[in-house]
Amino acid sequence: MDLYIIRHAIAVDEGSPEYEDDSLRPLSDKGKKKMRQIAKGLHALGVDFDLILSSPYIRAKETAEILADVFKIKKDVEFSNNLIPTGDPDLLLSEINENYSVDSIALVGHEPHLTALIGLLVSENASIDMSLKKGGMCRLSADDLHHTRKATLEWLLTPGILVEIGEQ
Repeated sequence: MDLYIIRHAIAVDEGSPEYEDDSLRPLSDKGKKKMRQIAKGLHALGVDFDLILSSPYIRAKETAEILADVFKIKKDVEFSNNLIPTGDPDLLLSEINENYSVDSIALVGHEPHLTALIGLLVSENASIDMSLKKGGMCRLSADDLHHTRKATLEWLLTPGILVEIGEQ
């Protein structure tokens, strides 16, 4: 299974008066534009998803919808409360194992939750010293997540690199 772990793109600033509820903060116009370029870079790399699973927070949902549009994914984006900022990586993996039989999945969410997930999968330690930039992503591969939590970090790409790839 390939897991593409993607942090949401640039959102409206935290604490903006019109978005007191953090879950309602949308992507900024700059974030939407940049995410479209990032998605084009992923597409140029030959990345493909069977499923996009996203946090229900608006900024993650909009990021996932841009991915689905660029990749022309016909199925609806699925949502999981296990991808919100306070989500539990173990519960997320259980949810994936129980509900989805796919070869490739994009997980769209937030920091530091995504880093904890990566740490759990690559080193069995949720406190790995790394972070994903907004719009950044990594690819993990795993033979099976049902009986073991072992994955290999295949690559980690910044938004800037993905934008450059998409512009070629």
